[in-house]
Amino acid sequence: MSDRRPASTVDDFFTLRTVVWEGGSVKMIDQTLLPGKFRYVRFSRPAEVAQAIRTMVVRGAPAIGVAAAMGVALAAQRSRATDMNGFLKELESSAAMLRSTRPTAVNLFWGIDRMMAKAKSAPSVREARGALSSEAKRMEDEDVDTNKKLGRIGAALLDDGDSVLTQCNAGALATVGYGTALGVVRTAVEQGKVVKVIVPETRPALQGSRLTAFELERDGIPCTLIPDTAIGYMISKGRVDKVVVGADRITRDGYLFNKIGTYQEAVLADRHGVPFHPAAPSSTFDLRHSHDEITIEERGVREVTEVRGRRIAPRGVSVANPAFDATPPDLISSIITEKGVIGRPLARNIKKVIS
Repeated sequence: MSDRRPASTVDDFFTLRTVVWEGGSVKMIDQTLLPGKFRYVRFSRPAEVAQAIRTMVVRGAPAIGVAAAMGVALAAQRSRATDMNGFLKELESSAAMLRSTRPTAVNLFWGIDRMMAKAKSAPSVREARGALSSEAKRMEDEDVDTNKKLGRIGAALLDDGDSVLTQCNAGALATVGYGTALGVVRTAVEQGKVVKVIVPETRPALQGSRLTAFELERDGIPCTLIPDTAIGYMISKGRVDKVVVGADRITRDGYLFNKIGTYQEAVLADRHGVPFHPAAPSSTFDLRHSHDEITIEERGVREVTEVRGRRIAPRGVSVANPAFDATPPDLISSIITEKGVIGRPLARNIKKVIS
């Protein structure tokens, strides 16, 4: 089979890193500026990282998990405590601030908890600072490696010529690098398969049109941008072969929490016999909670009433802006992870694979 993908450039999304621990600071792509401007910003304070997460300068469950971990590392670098009790108290304060930024994506809490455990195991403040700095870099590297493993496993589910529907952005920009759902597509393309991606715009923040389409166009992977309202039409007309989405949390009972609109994709895919596969690293699984215990984040009304700062709705209108929805396990064909594909029954098999 001939090479159907343009040669990679040094800064394409096969190789690019969204979040980087560098020189004792956090460097990340400002995703609020995309696709118009591509710019890295740098932060040296935990509060700056928390604000970046809250305002979606950085977004996507794996990316914010690593970014939050780096926020804890920054707190360690800035601490002037000389004893472990004072040091841990300062870290806990920063950790609480970071935890308060976004409630639904479990990776956020996973990243912070991992760093706090590392800090508590250190024998001294000096050693804790070094350990947290090393751990931040390790988590950055691990995320890319995990996504590539996940991609290799998931690519086996895609056939040459498939049209894959996704949702929101589960690509390199949602992770440190390579991506989850788009990592599956990228690996399939690297294997020589021709794969086309159907990209819903993903209102209200337009992560599909602004970010996913941007990634795919930059990498030379064919994609078609559609209105969110065209999803049912595309599936019903046989123009979607597989649905592959990311995940912000998967609970112990097999429910998928992902960007709003995912549930309707799953319902429509089930109605028309199209396989539906979330792709998620093990850090996205929440083995402590069932679906009815999860808080769905409600974001600000201006995301709905305005588009890029321009008002499109009448003043005074009531607005609901849930950022995520929950897809029940009976609508999920299987879950792609770096540890393997988890099939039905999901609740039982999640416990076997993710531990």
